[in-house]
Amino acid sequence: MLELVKTADGSNTLFNSEVGENYHSRNGALQESKHVFLNSGLQHYLSAHETEHISVLEVGFGTGLNFLITTDFCTEKHLNLDYTGIEAYPLNTGLIEQTGYGEYVSPEIWKTFLKYYPETLIKKTSVNEYCKLLVAHCKLMDFKTDLQFDVLYFDAFASIHQPEMWTDESLSHVCQFLKPGGVFVTYAI
Repeated sequence: MLELVKTADGSNTLFNSEVGENYHSRNGALQESKHVFLNSGLQHYLSAHETEHISVLEVGFGTGLNFLITTDFCTEKHLNLDYTGIEAYPLNTGLIEQTGYGEYVSPEIWKTFLKYYPETLIKKTSVNEYCKLLVAHCKLMDFKTDLQFDVLYFDAFASIHQPEMWTDESLSHVCQFLKPGGVFVTYAI
């Protein structure tokens, strides 16, 4: 069962009672997304690489908050973003809409994301002129692609709740999709 929970920074997250874990930090979902994934992941990569095209792989797409924050940033900077999320248990659009994340990104990005989210579970879809999204509906070890990514957002539930996501085998599997010189970022370890 999923329950909407307000975090310390005023943004919402979801609590998954089956796993016993929140989708984002109770100290601040928005703060975590910006600090860990956008600043320490994407912006760190961009500080070392001059490029107009960036590719991101996210393990644990969840609510889409990391995608939304990243898309908003890339759109403002006119960077082309190719974003792939891996999600074994995709949320429905109505539940994502209840998070209220539209107040943290441009209204156009929010509306377009909600409109096209179901399609992104089937094929790569343009969210706007800069950003494309594909959400691979599969478990991590079943994910396969010939692509390699600049940045890897590893946003699985904590190892105490999902130890299978943090094994050497799982981490090796996902790291094969990271380009040499790419950035692996997570909230834990």
